[in-house]
Amino acid sequence: MAFFVSHSTDFEEAQPSRYFGLFNANGSASTRVLAVELDIAKAEDVLDINDNHVGIDVNSPVSVQSANASYYSDNEVQKIDMKLVSGDPIQVWVDYEGTTLNVSIAPLENHKPSQPLLSSTSINLTEIVQGRRMFVGFSGSTGSGVVNQYVLGWSFSKSMASLQKIDVSKLPKAPHPSSKNNYTSVLFDVLLGLLAFLVLGLLFGAYMYRGNLYAEVKEEWENVYGPLRYPYKSLYKATKGFSRSEFLGKGGFGEVYKGTLPKNIELREVAVKKKVSHDGEQGMKQFVAEIVCMKSLKHRSLVPLLGYCRRKHELLLVSEYMPNGSLDDYLFNHDKPTLSWRRRFAILKDISLALNYIHTEADHVVIHRDIKSSNVMLDAEFNGRLGDFGMSRLYERGTDPTTTAAVGTVGYMAPELTTFGASTVTDVYAFGVFLLEVTCGRRPVELRVPVEKRFLIKWVCECWRGSSLLDAVDPKLTEFSSREVKRVLKIGLLCANLAPDARPSMEQVVQYLNGNLALPEFWPYSPGIGALTPTTLSPEQLSLESVSLSSSLCNTSMFITHTVLYGSG
Repeated sequence: MAFFVSHSTDFEEAQPSRYFGLFNANGSASTRVLAVELDIAKAEDVLDINDNHVGIDVNSPVSVQSANASYYSDNEVQKIDMKLVSGDPIQVWVDYEGTTLNVSIAPLENHKPSQPLLSSTSINLTEIVQGRRMFVGFSGSTGSGVVNQYVLGWSFSKSMASLQKIDVSKLPKAPHPSSKNNYTSVLFDVLLGLLAFLVLGLLFGAYMYRGNLYAEVKEEWENVYGPLRYPYKSLYKATKGFSRSEFLGKGGFGEVYKGTLPKNIELREVAVKKKVSHDGEQGMKQFVAEIVCMKSLKHRSLVPLLGYCRRKHELLLVSEYMPNGSLDDYLFNHDKPTLSWRRRFAILKDISLALNYIHTEADHVVIHRDIKSSNVMLDAEFNGRLGDFGMSRLYERGTDPTTTAAVGTVGYMAPELTTFGASTVTDVYAFGVFLLEVTCGRRPVELRVPVEKRFLIKWVCECWRGSSLLDAVDPKLTEFSSREVKRVLKIGLLCANLAPDARPSMEQVVQYLNGNLALPEFWPYSPGIGALTPTTLSPEQLSLESVSLSSSLCNTSMFITHTVLYGSG
């Protein structure tokens, strides 16, 4: 027997005597179905594990997950097997949250197990139930078998906190059949009734889910930002429900999805970034205010920020979509074409101009705090655009920056960050590492290479000391200007000087790259050149994409159903 949710009542192609009457041998071709099966028969052709199992089916009689009927005992700290046709009362719980469906069973006298029997994290009701209508019900096809089912009690709610507990002492007694045929019939009736009430539970949950799907949080203090706020419903539809097919990557701010807005909007393709945490109401107010201020940043080498949206504990940023993705894809992904030195040099100049703008020319001083190749985006003409301002901070000119945490990515973080916090010179340090990364085609820290090459800054300096600076160049580059490459590598080492006061400003860096200002005299043995912070990093730390002291909050569940059943057969 199976409980099911479907977008249609058309099951003409289903095989009536098998597959619960919902599917055929090839699955459900025209009807999308989610089913929870309590199966007492083993079918080899659909890969059933045995004749006593619980399963989750999506558009096919082949379960996406199944397990022998059992429950986890907290007292015995192990799983204990159960028989669906034993005649003993059974409790069943079905919990649904987001895209996670949990199924648990246990004897009548037991509490809900701390570990579910089945847990699938890829059940998306929106994909199964498309549109405004859905159909729920139960179906079975036992062939010549006969089972009886009794539903002794049920309870459901949209949240665990308001779920009404069932008083098992007040449940009616189910009759015990005297013959094997009656025993099977009772089990059938119990399972049938169970699935009927599961339908009610899931129907209520689906109703609440659809009602909360587009719910937003908007407070009075946000009215001033009204024109910059996007409706959550528009972003949800633009990203196809934040589908994995639209997933672009993960940055310092959070996950990034591609979105396509309606045709009546001038800019159709956008990138939507999701962050699922904030430090209370005051922290959210400050964050939104700073993000809105950053929208005023106007420079051809910045990824334009278009607006934001806030929903419960989620903050979403909307920016212009960059069709050629991120620079690190072209540096380290062998499936991508190699960028020429001319293109790389142009991108380095683009990003230097962007940093000089946010440091010296914008209305506020902006510290990016996470400069690296994966945060440099490429537009349709492969121009470099600095993006991902999710970790950035801004402050008034003439005042000292105040940051509450040392954040960034291992290998790009200036050694003084943990002591003095972020500043424009820590951005310069990260940009110096970025210059070396693009020119050498190597990440700042690599563990799977000889010891002398593990740290990029130190290795480039060693090449210079050995009068072989060009040995550090990316071997994929076959044609390049030796003069330009040497200058870029030296600028990178100068920017990554261990001493903050010895680093140039971004205004000077722009002139160095353009050849309008001669580099100061320094050598590979000059103090601070090619030196690393004394901090010791473990392999686990080196594998992190980014480091931060912030934390995240999780959302609450959508609904929980709790059903007590009695089965025999």
